[in-house]
Amino acid sequence: MIRARTLILGSAAALIAASGTHAADLPVKAKAVEYVRVCSLYGAGFFYIPGTDTCIKLGGYLRVDTTFNGGAHGAPGWSGDLGQDNRYRDYFVSRSRMALTIDTRTATEYGVVRTFGQGDFQFNNFGSSNPSVLTSGSNPLHVPGGGYVAVEYLFIQFAGFTFGKSASAYATPWQGFPGNINSSLLGGQNTDTGINNIQYTAQFGNGVSGTIGLDDPTVWERTAVYNLSIPGAIGANGTGSNAYAGTHAPDIVGNIRVDQAWGLFQLSAAAHEVSGSYNTLGAGAVPNALSEISGHPESKWGGAVMAALQIKNIPTGAGDDIKIDASFAKGATKYVISTSSSSPNFAMFGDSGFGYQSVGFGATTDGVYFPGAAGTGGIALTTAWGVRGAFNHNWNPYWSTSLFGSYSSVRYDGGANDNLLGAGTSTAKGAYCAAFAASHPGQTGVAGVGTYSCNPDFNVSQLGVVTRWTPVKNLTFSAEVQWFHLDQKMSGSSVFTATAPKPNALYEFKDQDTVLLQVRAQRNF
Repeated sequence: MIRARTLILGSAAALIAASGTHAADLPVKAKAVEYVRVCSLYGAGFFYIPGTDTCIKLGGYLRVDTTFNGGAHGAPGWSGDLGQDNRYRDYFVSRSRMALTIDTRTATEYGVVRTFGQGDFQFNNFGSSNPSVLTSGSNPLHVPGGGYVAVEYLFIQFAGFTFGKSASAYATPWQGFPGNINSSLLGGQNTDTGINNIQYTAQFGNGVSGTIGLDDPTVWERTAVYNLSIPGAIGANGTGSNAYAGTHAPDIVGNIRVDQAWGLFQLSAAAHEVSGSYNTLGAGAVPNALSEISGHPESKWGGAVMAALQIKNIPTGAGDDIKIDASFAKGATKYVISTSSSSPNFAMFGDSGFGYQSVGFGATTDGVYFPGAAGTGGIALTTAWGVRGAFNHNWNPYWSTSLFGSYSSVRYDGGANDNLLGAGTSTAKGAYCAAFAASHPGQTGVAGVGTYSCNPDFNVSQLGVVTRWTPVKNLTFSAEVQWFHLDQKMSGSSVFTATAPKPNALYEFKDQDTVLLQVRAQRNF
């Protein structure tokens, strides 16, 4: 009886335990999956990062460019092998790029906090097989499987402030692209891939705003300063070695802007410090043991101003507009002779009626100096001005055309041949021409022989047209033709040793022209 009772109780306990085990194995209700939600606060393409109140947008484009008789991205053949028209030049050059952008925005009690970044995965054929260029390390991508990631905009915006790599407060919304696709339309400033800066924008209502900023000028807003007393100060191509000192002060920039239904009007201004390194330098502006004790020229402040206008709703068609900007600079030539890269110097060769060939030079500087009692008395600032613009017309939803152009001028103070008999170096022209004569014999009034008149001033003109076809949304094919003209101010001829592979020969100083074709396929996403 006792054994039967024990067996029954044990069986009951086992059943209870088994029941508990089965109960523990029952599935627990899972948490609901948090699906991605569309964020409609900031326009199409934004969605909420799961678990946050931050909206994010991923985008970019894939672009393929090919330029015939020019450099990558539509640069005219204004220097180097292309400018010389020698056997090392490539008849065409291509670039493939995929740009990726990340845009995040969060609403706060101080307004929207925004971050933005863009990286470009890119491969170039840099367009030169010249051994002297390749060995200098300037063509690292000219190899199979080459390429690199370029960084464009990287910035934070908060409560009206912008911190990081963004467009300068001086720039227009269209930068250097009023209607063109090439990145070499001169005549005004261009910071289209961003410059390190801090800026603040105030909104005054009715479309009126004002922005003030501090730009790091080292990469985007400097050209060169020449010390014209150093050995070989001016070389075969009419250019010198850069004797800029280190960066001592940011560029102070700002604008007042009016945005209305009819278009846009903007006034911009910039202050830019120009500083030289030392009075005594070796060839190539390289410092030596005498540099520091020789002293240096006093720094000077230059600057630039710009007026820009966009007119919309013009009677030629829906979406048509006109964009134009005009600039003046003193000691800040990059605000006029500007591309998406460095400011160009010009060395172009062509046909001649009596010499081996003709040549046109143009040196782009912020200033020059010639130390000494008979010198320039410090840095002589270079003057530049320019105007550029475009008319943009839509034929229909699939076809559009832009007609664009620019005119720029660079001036050095003083008169032509100020250095008669080699005695006058007190003006920028006099100092430049004295250095130029050392590598280009036969200057008027120098050593009693006269075959050419020296004047480093120059003008550049550009005119072009681009037509675009958009067969489907966000896919565009473009073809652009551009003419470039160098109006140089030298006259006569000189026997000198040009940059190899050019020979020592008689060269006629003459204006130069070049034409290029750029084609592009681009898919935005």
